[in-house]
Amino acid sequence: MDELTLSVVGIDFPNADKSKSNRRMQLLLCQPGEPVDLRREPKNPHDANAVAVFSLRGVQMGYLSAERAPLIGRRMQQEEHVAVFQALTGSMGYVRIRFGGGAPTLPEPGESPPPSRSAPYDPDVFYPDPDGPEWGA
Repeated sequence: MDELTLSVVGIDFPNADKSKSNRRMQLLLCQPGEPVDLRREPKNPHDANAVAVFSLRGVQMGYLSAERAPLIGRRMQQEEHVAVFQALTGSMGYVRIRFGGGAPTLPEPGESPPPSRSAPYDPDVFYPDPDGPEWGA
């Protein structure tokens, strides 16, 4: 597993900066293959394993999924890594990361990113709703 595609979640939340910058807009501005910055956030109050994704312009685009963040964060500490923007598909952004040197290779155009859930639906398993905007009046 030297190279893999990772989903970027939380893209519809505003950033905490003064301008409340738009994460989805940053994803829309990215071109496939454009470098992105992955930053571990060990002091994140919601998840000590959180890995934030930032554009080349220094604006946050979201986070790696909570399922992948612990593994990716550990490997980021141990190995050289390079990450690039891969695609924005519907409500999901994707980045491609390569560990151990070299640049990530993007899949051929037209290949869709892997589905976020590869296992068949099991009615006895808890599937949390994806993060979304705060609903209220």
